[in-house]
Amino acid sequence: MARTLVQDTEISADEHSFCISWNKNENPKFLTLEDLEEAMIKTGIIGASGYTGSELLRILYNHPEVEIVAATSRKWEGKEISALHPFLKGFYNLKFSNPELKNLESCDVVFTAVPHGYAMKYVPELLESGIKVVDISADYRLDKETYERVYGEHEAFIEAVYGLPELHREEIKKASLIANPGCYPTGAVLAASPLASKGVIEKVVFDSKSGISGAGIDPKEMTHYPNLHESIIPYKITNHRHYHEMIQELGNLQKDIEVSFTPQVFPGSRGILTNAHIFLKEDVNAIKIYEEFYRDCYFVRIQDEVRLSWVRGSNFCDIALFPGEDRVVVVSAIDNLVKGASGQAVQNMNLMFGFEEKEGLDYPPLFP
Repeated sequence: MARTLVQDTEISADEHSFCISWNKNENPKFLTLEDLEEAMIKTGIIGASGYTGSELLRILYNHPEVEIVAATSRKWEGKEISALHPFLKGFYNLKFSNPELKNLESCDVVFTAVPHGYAMKYVPELLESGIKVVDISADYRLDKETYERVYGEHEAFIEAVYGLPELHREEIKKASLIANPGCYPTGAVLAASPLASKGVIEKVVFDSKSGISGAGIDPKEMTHYPNLHESIIPYKITNHRHYHEMIQELGNLQKDIEVSFTPQVFPGSRGILTNAHIFLKEDVNAIKIYEEFYRDCYFVRIQDEVRLSWVRGSNFCDIALFPGEDRVVVVSAIDNLVKGASGQAVQNMNLMFGFEEKEGLDYPPLFP
């Protein structure tokens, strides 16, 4: 007989029956399969045609507490999911729908996997309807003033909880709107947070290299094969928008921190490798600080060294430390589509609904 947990509900099941005990002091209650399906979290994805949307479909298929009831795409409305995502053929009997509220109103939670500027068109109405939201766009990651300086006008600002569970776990549990972090800030902030929490950083320089899926599903000149093949391309060298998330989150830990950031793209599909060059105010036992800081963080693994291939397809962030005479170099590796986007979004959803944090995400990376 298998057991699982839906919020505060203990469920036992075999091939013939389901038994749910809502309270150990109460008599067991027997439910039908239909009742059990009703207890699952009904989930929608706005923007299910892109990389982060399809990654949500892949991850959530095996989540024991979730049922996908809506996957939206204006362009692909009415088409089977597998028509656009052949790798999902046989897993979903669901068609793309229009992202109208009537197609989402049965949802308990909606993921907005859309470019910045678009989530704000849906989020207020979803929240007003009592639907929780995990926004994977940039629309709610920054305060309004900073957002408008960096991205442009915000037409529907609402304060959200920044969805980096390793820093904001308790706030996430009580939130209705989560701003899922950007891919670069996830790897960078996790690389520097333990030392920032001690107030010992003089300056940190983030040098990050990303696979090309971080640029999105639409082709661009930079992503054209002859332009990227056998090359590494630095871009937005001193003015990438994700810099402001790094300043925000690390600044919450250490007010006087200085941050520099340069991103590059390499000719691979997935992954972000970040070299964090951390210049310190004083000598510290950095390894001990990191081990203590991430002691209860399942998805952060302290390694002797890191490889992108050791986290591929997973929600792990691997970190290795290399103390030097003039600085500590902290190297982090994540899958930009999982811990850097959709996997972290599911991690946030788990916290919001009282599930175990690693539910649906507890599987080894794909290697080699």
